[in-house]
Amino acid sequence: MSDSMNPTMDDFASMFEAAIEASPMQEGKVVSGLVTGIEKDVVIVDIGLKTEGRIDAREFFTPGEDTMPKVGDTVDIYLERIENALGQAVLSRDKARREEAWVKMHKFFEGEEPVNGEIVGRVKGGFTVDLGGINAFLPGSQVDIRPVRDIGPLMGQTQPFMILKMDRSRGNIVVSRRAILEESRAEQRAELVGQLKEGETRDGVVKNITDYGAFVDLGGIDGLLHVTDMSWRRVSHPSQVLNVGDTVAVKIIRINPETQRISLGMKQLQEDPWNAAAAKYTPGTRHTGTVTNIADYGAFIELEEGVEGLVHVSEMSWTKKNIHPGKIVSTSQQIEVEVLDVDQEKRRISLGIKQVQSNPWDDFSDRFPLGSVVKGEVRSITEFGLFIGLDGDIDGMAHLSDLSWDKSGEEALADYKKGDEVEAKILEVDIDKERISLGIKQLVKDTAPAGATGANRGATVTCTVTNVQPAGLDVTFGEENDVKAFIRKGDLSRERSEQRPERFAVGDKVDAMITRANRARNDYQLSIKALEIAEEKEAVSQYGSADSGASLGDILGAALKGDN
Repeated sequence: MSDSMNPTMDDFASMFEAAIEASPMQEGKVVSGLVTGIEKDVVIVDIGLKTEGRIDAREFFTPGEDTMPKVGDTVDIYLERIENALGQAVLSRDKARREEAWVKMHKFFEGEEPVNGEIVGRVKGGFTVDLGGINAFLPGSQVDIRPVRDIGPLMGQTQPFMILKMDRSRGNIVVSRRAILEESRAEQRAELVGQLKEGETRDGVVKNITDYGAFVDLGGIDGLLHVTDMSWRRVSHPSQVLNVGDTVAVKIIRINPETQRISLGMKQLQEDPWNAAAAKYTPGTRHTGTVTNIADYGAFIELEEGVEGLVHVSEMSWTKKNIHPGKIVSTSQQIEVEVLDVDQEKRRISLGIKQVQSNPWDDFSDRFPLGSVVKGEVRSITEFGLFIGLDGDIDGMAHLSDLSWDKSGEEALADYKKGDEVEAKILEVDIDKERISLGIKQLVKDTAPAGATGANRGATVTCTVTNVQPAGLDVTFGEENDVKAFIRKGDLSRERSEQRPERFAVGDKVDAMITRANRARNDYQLSIKALEIAEEKEAVSQYGSADSGASLGDILGAALKGDN
């Protein structure tokens, strides 16, 4: 007989281990077993191994339920070890339950389905939730949609949770109660949004007020009432119009189907005051309004609720220039204004304050005709002359060329200081440009040489070219042709292409305007360009204007005919 017919003890052991490996009985798995006996606190279970396993009866106990097995019952058991040192199988009902629970939880997690559980304790950063045999972690931020001050009423209550994360190797499960509430809220919101229509009017309750608006509860769903849609008038902060808890009528302006955001309006329930603004506030009419806001560039005036106009800083005062509007008007001040322009499409009204006041330039012109002598205080000294304060809180300017017959402008300017009381003669008043030209030297007799008589700044003289230079022309003029002057290259013509000294020759006669005159030093500067500009202005004023439609050629032609 061969050795294979007589197996040894080692052969038996190998065959047994091979049979175990082929068996469904594997350590760390849940298997079915037959209850073969119950002894006091021990349940004996046969799972098909060479020995039976013994399990503490307490592992089968569930409070409030009859879960104790009977002899002959089949139960699921967790096989920890096939054989211990005593040759017995090590079994556990508790671990089998946990394994069953993990499989069940994984199905919930994969299917994104809610699972019932109870909040049973507090831990750092959140709470412990019992999911029927498995403990999960509920972060504090996932308890509710809004922060919960008292968690007590939620403890021990069976309620649904959503599994956010599972880690079987670490035995960790993270759940959320907030996700359930948000999903329920989203469904409810979608249902409520479906019941709303753009353009309809609803009553709501103000729930919250922010800097940019208010949230209004429309019966389970909130809409945003923006501050610009609360009133046709300017509203700085929503609290000026609403309080939390107020019941208000609102119009549904817009519903965003994707985000389900609802925009509301209150002013849309009232007639737009701008519909009649253009007819009521026509240019030239005067109205009383209230200063609502002051900016660097002007002040906003409320003419009626919902209709505002702007007074630009340049239209606030005839005399106060470069001053902040806040130094002329104040917020809430009642003030009379004149309408300057209306743009209904852009909802803009331009207003003026100075237009309702008398024009000091008109008043001054009526009281002081040309040639009048006036007194005033030197308010400022600049490189080109003196500014002298006159009646009506306006200034006149004495150009440095009009300060003295005998001294140069710079020398004469040095004779004055701010605050000096001076007399001057009115040379010109330009109401449109708000300019008054004054002369101090005109108060005394001209003591200049006879050859220069009449050679004042602005006078036109006929001169003779004595020398042609790249920089300009040397010329002479006067009764004896003995007054020397210079015409710079840039002053030879108003046309850039004609500003060429080589166009002229010694002995040529040309007309020019005196632009600088220091008669004491017999120092003069002339300009052909300035004369051309002055003659054109004169022609336009006498024979036509840009508004008449006449061309410059027509105007100059008419002027030439008039001269003939």
